[in-house]
Amino acid sequence: MSDVPLVPRRAWEEPIWKPAPGRSSVLVYLITIHVLAVGGLILYPLPSPWVLAAALGLTALGGLGTTVGLHRTLAHRTVKLHKAVERILIFGAIINGSGSPLSWVSYHRLHHSCSDTPDDISSPTHGGFWWAHMRWLYQAPPAEVARWCPELDTREYRAWRQAETPLVALSLLCGLPFGWSAFFWLGAIRLVYSLHMQCFVNSLTHLGKARDGDHSQNVWWLGPLQLMAWGENWHHNHHDYPGSARFAVRWWQVDVGWYCIRGLEALGLAKNVRTRRPAPGAP
Repeated sequence: MSDVPLVPRRAWEEPIWKPAPGRSSVLVYLITIHVLAVGGLILYPLPSPWVLAAALGLTALGGLGTTVGLHRTLAHRTVKLHKAVERILIFGAIINGSGSPLSWVSYHRLHHSCSDTPDDISSPTHGGFWWAHMRWLYQAPPAEVARWCPELDTREYRAWRQAETPLVALSLLCGLPFGWSAFFWLGAIRLVYSLHMQCFVNSLTHLGKARDGDHSQNVWWLGPLQLMAWGENWHHNHHDYPGSARFAVRWWQVDVGWYCIRGLEALGLAKNVRTRRPAPGAP
């Protein structure tokens, strides 16, 4: 027998079909919405205007919920929202398939703590594009709430975690009373679209050239595709200064999440907004 110690396998070295313990339901969900989305696009490639408008509206609410509610407000504490607004945005993020606050914030803070190192759970640098894009969702072990976001381990945020499954089911089925076209477009097609637009932030925007080990990059053309999450595509900017509620640093960089925060601030619904202090002479 060899005396060479066995090196534990990294999660991305596991077979693509093998979920981490307790993550099988995530894999089932991903397969389900993709199968339904493909079927829906074949059967109903052109929805009615009202169905398309409703799907875009739900997608926009989900985008704002993710970028403003989960990301800038809860994960980085760059703004404090009125509780009613925060709850609406969390609701939008969950029905967008983005996850509950406890899981999303835990994963995201873990990611920032060791970005693009082997300990980063969602980096393409080590696991490859598809690992960062989708595989980590069901193959990475859960991030520890007690370590990464203990301040959110309250009755309110635990309730959101318990409500996640029924809300996602509601999101998937909400169009059914309005016909099969609405079922597919308001449900699986919307959820698949939103999923990949968010997943690109983990995969595509981390394929840049390393700067002190960090591979984050800005991808300008991704912004319009993300609808109301437009701004997440300035990922290089965000990694440079994660303590800023504004991801854009140039006047021409569109950041819809930032515009939303400024609007809420003007209405008295957001306060304690933190921004990056521009360098002297910067445009």
